Amino acid sequence: MHPTTAVIVMGVSGSGKTTLGRALAARLGWAFADADDFHPPANVEKMARGEPLTDADRAPWLAALHAVIARHAREGSPLVLACSALKDRYRQTLTGDLGGVRFVHVHGPRELIEARMRARQHFMPPSLLDSQFAALEPPTDAVMVDIARPVEQEVEQVVRALELA
Repeated sequence: MHPTTAVIVMGVSGSGKTTLGRALAARLGWAFADADDFHPPANVEKMARGEPLTDADRAPWLAALHAVIARHAREGSPLVLACSALKDRYRQTLTGDLGGVRFVHVHGPRELIEARMRARQHFMPPSLLDSQFAALEPPTDAVMVDIARPVEQEVEQVVRALELA
């Protein structure tokens, strides 16, 4: 098994991917990237209008994210990436032929996630949450993290589960 060089914190919008990802990266001293920052403007505009993205919309975005992960691996700079990665094929695109990429799936009750979405400023409206849950194919090989816990506990759970400390 390859040593862990990248951790992708995945889950539906509003599940706390960015919060956990930033905290995990800080704890490990790794680089952090938020997949939302890599969406082309057309994707952001579409989501802001309340329209779910299609696989065709996501394809160039996922390819760009794979390139980011691959660059970090080449440079020997471990990375934590916050990315929805809802479907298995999306996760396969993200990892490609790279070894050492591990997934952390943040999950929790829909009501809690929707409340979080309503409390934040983001281009993804709560009206798209149903489409996120409909698209979600829960991974079988990820560390499962319950979002109801404090982020510090989530970080420690991931560090222990992935043996990163």
